[in-house]
Amino acid sequence: MENNTIHIITILWGKAYDEQDVNRLFAMITNNTSYPICFHLFSDESLPELNPVIIQHSEPRLAAHEQLQHLNYRKEVGLCDNSLGNLHDKRVFFFDLDVIITGNLDEMFIYPKGNEFYIINDWNTEGTHVGQASCYSFVVGTLVFIKEAFELDYTTVVEAYGTASQEYLSAMIMESKGRLNFWPEHWCKSFKYHCLPHPLLRHLRTPKKPDPKTKLLAFHGNPGIE
Repeated sequence: MENNTIHIITILWGKAYDEQDVNRLFAMITNNTSYPICFHLFSDESLPELNPVIIQHSEPRLAAHEQLQHLNYRKEVGLCDNSLGNLHDKRVFFFDLDVIITGNLDEMFIYPKGNEFYIINDWNTEGTHVGQASCYSFVVGTLVFIKEAFELDYTTVVEAYGTASQEYLSAMIMESKGRLNFWPEHWCKSFKYHCLPHPLLRHLRTPKKPDPKTKLLAFHGNPGIE
């Protein structure tokens, strides 16, 4: 890592989140690491209340970008851009805006080896073939083949995967690398699966706190639906 600086990336579009959510994520990360942070936001929104320390970039464009505005391919594929934020050859750590940082991140920031891709093992699937994209890390420039393949025949990809863009990302990594590298299981937990009581008991019991070893709590999907 150049000067030990950690490059954090996130992306913002639509109406579900705003600059205060970006500012909150920035604060949570910087308060939970001893490393200097360079925080990059990719968005075409007008953000007058964005923390001035945050570096804003235009969102990477994809073929048929506007047609894909409601799909996460704009994240999982768009961020595979070869020159993303002028960060070529630098390791970046992506965090979704719907995560809560619950522990120190220093271990996570030094965990990746070489140019390997790291992601959460998806809680919705069994096995080791799908990553959950609330938090993942890669070296910019090593995933450009995913963006190139998508733009070559994006209609076929969307027909095959629907809105499951993280499954497409995972499949492409598996095809190229033969496997997915996952964060240690106890680092990243799901509010839905690890904190909420059984659906029949949710009106009687409050959610439990995550394990003290947890670093990140993801609020993926709709936590109220099983």
